[in-house]
Amino acid sequence: MESGKSIEKQNDVVVRLAKQVIDTVANGFNLVFSPTSINVLLSLIAAGSNSVTKEQILSFLMSPSTGHLNSALAKLTDGGTERSDLRLSAANGVWIDNSVSLKPSFKELLENSYKATCSQVDFATKPGEVIDEVNTWAEVHTNGLIKDILSRDCMETIETIRSSTLILANAVYFKAAWGRKFNANLTKDNDFHLLDGNTVKVPFMTSYKDQYLRGYDGFQVLRLPYVEDQRQFSMYIYLPNDKDGLAALLENISSEPGFLDNHIPLHRISVDAFRIPKFNFSFEFTASKVLKDMGLNSPFSSEGNLTEMVDSSWKGDSLYVSSILHKACIEVDEEGTEAAAVSVAIMVPQCLMRNPDFIADHPFLFTVREDKSGVILFMGQVLDPSKH
Repeated sequence: MESGKSIEKQNDVVVRLAKQVIDTVANGFNLVFSPTSINVLLSLIAAGSNSVTKEQILSFLMSPSTGHLNSALAKLTDGGTERSDLRLSAANGVWIDNSVSLKPSFKELLENSYKATCSQVDFATKPGEVIDEVNTWAEVHTNGLIKDILSRDCMETIETIRSSTLILANAVYFKAAWGRKFNANLTKDNDFHLLDGNTVKVPFMTSYKDQYLRGYDGFQVLRLPYVEDQRQFSMYIYLPNDKDGLAALLENISSEPGFLDNHIPLHRISVDAFRIPKFNFSFEFTASKVLKDMGLNSPFSSEGNLTEMVDSSWKGDSLYVSSILHKACIEVDEEGTEAAAVSVAIMVPQCLMRNPDFIADHPFLFTVREDKSGVILFMGQVLDPSKH
């Protein structure tokens, strides 16, 4: 598949994912997430899955291969010098239980293709240390913006980690200055209209320069370029004409294939009134629940069979993804944009096949039944066998 067409298809997936998160998780709050981070993590999971799960993930992502997304990100993050006004970095991390070893082929893929760092840990007896290690990794690779992707205060998280065998994580960090910075002296408070009809006062940036802007039926698209090197990053703002028109615009975007790639302002034009609010917020959600709601089920079920990750010498069964957690943050001001995201996939072993126990050491019911006819002759409960 041609690279450009493949990315366009994946952008359609991004829009569907964003709409699903807005409809089911955002609950009227600000939203930011990194589809790149989630997609690379899913690609990593696909690379370690059996053929059924791999094909389902690739189909969901509309991606031609497991390495496609990672190679696309590598093209963005590799090469060039570190600049104070433009930085994009990505990292992949792996934590595996001491009792288990990765398959050599999967370990080679992690280290060579995904440049992942691998650590042996003790999930069962030191879950708190594992949480601290993952959080520290996230903090380092997001320049301090995301510190607590895993909660040490949540017993559910601790118990999930305790029963885990493998954790995969991806982090993305972006910081860039505008190609044309805003003059902070021109920033002034103004009304921002909320969906409920109320208004709030917020600081708005402004500029008197020509802008990449194009109007369409019912909405406008603004492109704000960041500084250039061999790459060109831009922020796009999709603004409905109606103050309560966001839902209709989102429906339009999600229903038209290739929308994002077909609505790009190419020319600067003169603009009269021009105001953009400064903003700074974070958002987190359980991505696995959203993905399952969208039909991606195989990695999260006992049929997931992530058989290509763990060495066959392990005596347990295969793995499946217990959950994928995602957290992102963004700040936009007169200087530019700083944003970061972390995605974490927690993998647990499938139930081991062994003989069951039956110890009737607590109250129980009983019946006396004639099996051919099915007639119950007696039924009762035993609460205290010592009583006569």
